[in-house]
Amino acid sequence: MGYYVKWDPQECYYFSVEKTNFEANPVRTEGTYSKYNSLDDRIDGFFYYTSFIKFGMGRAMQDSAQEIRNKKITTEEGKALIKKFDGEFPQKYYKEILEYLNMTDTEFRNLVDQFRSPHLWVQVNGEWKLRHTPSGDGVDDTDGTKELIESEKELVKI
Repeated sequence: MGYYVKWDPQECYYFSVEKTNFEANPVRTEGTYSKYNSLDDRIDGFFYYTSFIKFGMGRAMQDSAQEIRNKKITTEEGKALIKKFDGEFPQKYYKEILEYLNMTDTEFRNLVDQFRSPHLWVQVNGEWKLRHTPSGDGVDDTDGTKELIESEKELVKI
């Protein structure tokens, strides 16, 4: 549709509803807050999830950044949406995707974790955490935790 009208997802959604009686999903797309994207693709959520792992930004960040630029939401609203939905694991088709890939859950998660860049991610108490987030609550954004990470680095050197 971007060839025919200015690409603004919200406005394209309204246009589609008006011109074609398009109906949004009854539930939102995993990893973001919209109900009108990625309706016909079962693997799309895994593309955005693995992008989140590799680059530290997922679908909610991409969607909200575009909506902030298009003045549909405020920066603060975008940060709240990112905090709530970015990096959400795409559970809906997970079993089917594992069968398609001929992988177990452990194999999939171990493979994905290999692509977590240490300048973006750190493990804290066995859980992966982003070092920095748009909300400023990443591991290296908060007081106290940064010192914990530095002390862990010193232990590794010893």
